[in-house]
Amino acid sequence: MDHKTRPRIGLALGSGGARGMAHVGVLHVLEAHHIPIDYIAGSSMGSLVGALYASGYNAAELDQIANLFKRKFYLDFTVPKMGLMNGKRIEELIYMLTKGQRFDELERPLTVTATNLQTGAPVQLNEGNVAKAVRASISIPGIFVPVEHEQQMLVDGGIVDRVPAQVVRQMGADIVIAVDVSYFPKQPPISSIYDVIMQSMEIMGKEVLEARTILADVLMRPIVRQHSSVMFQDTPELIKQGKEEAEKYVSLIKERMTEWEAANE
Repeated sequence: MDHKTRPRIGLALGSGGARGMAHVGVLHVLEAHHIPIDYIAGSSMGSLVGALYASGYNAAELDQIANLFKRKFYLDFTVPKMGLMNGKRIEELIYMLTKGQRFDELERPLTVTATNLQTGAPVQLNEGNVAKAVRASISIPGIFVPVEHEQQMLVDGGIVDRVPAQVVRQMGADIVIAVDVSYFPKQPPISSIYDVIMQSMEIMGKEVLEARTILADVLMRPIVRQHSSVMFQDTPELIKQGKEEAEKYVSLIKERMTEWEAANE
């Protein structure tokens, strides 16, 4: 079916650090059941997975790419001024993986969310260089140096919009599938400045998520509570959790598609 006879489906991939690897498992299931994805919006780690998928990789290829993020060669520590890490290395890695594409060259329309550090406003990025936009979306304040873009200082998109469901709706999606990989442990271990910053981000994110309803037709929440946002070594298990959660919703997605088709005959 083409866009005239089937609903346009949008996928909103949420922030969550390493827990965002569960998004790869969700993509596996959507592919296996031939559920098309027409639009993608991603926040923080969701922007990274979304950008890779939009650039042409399939879920199986993302499995292999995910292993790169277990390593630390892309972490470039700098003299602290506005962040512990410069972020250039990870931007170069993303640039290589996305083949240097611009947004208008991607196989699927993509919007990446970031946060204006000076105003606190959400920012939607869907033009220009994909790698730079993703680098902005994953720039945890205090960890990565902010990205300068059009006289704005941009940081992690998850600060103000952890799951950009409304963004992908505005892109043109008739049916929105949202994936929330948030988890807020009551007493997480804190033993480093990195833990302090990440826990501060989690606290802010919790407040934002509780105050905002995720407006999606299908909302998935993979079971990621046993994994911290920095445990990239848990990638295989996180992908598995994404698969298991997505399988529960295949029937509902197809039901929503059938309902749309009946209403638009």
